[in-house]
Amino acid sequence: QVQLVESGGGLVQPGGSLRLSCAASESIFSINIMAWFRQAPGKQREMVALIGSDGKPKYLDSVKGRFTISRDNAKNTYLQMNSLKSEDTAVYYCYTLTSGGQYYWGQGTQVTVSS
Repeated sequence: QVQLVESGGGLVQPGGSLRLSCAASESIFSINIMAWFRQAPGKQREMVALIGSDGKPKYLDSVKGRFTISRDNAKNTYLQMNSLKSEDTAVYYCYTLTSGGQYYWGQGTQVTVSS
């Protein structure tokens, strides 16, 4: 059963924008944290942006001012990515952590920034 469904990845030119979406299934309860991670080829997975139940976001330094994380209810989160750079190319993963300590990963969506 797919717990997190991501969408919105693709190919974009440098300077362009993409919006990623993540929807959690009804079987996931009491989501505390929703976040986006990414993993580029040959590199470790890194946290890009996080938003807690208080709505306060945190960002990787290299994306501050360009990316915006949001959530419209307890189940959906979005990552608006502007001014994309080639170094943003990676597979992006949605992540959730419940108040009970359960965590879930999405299947990943490819973002490629290239001219």
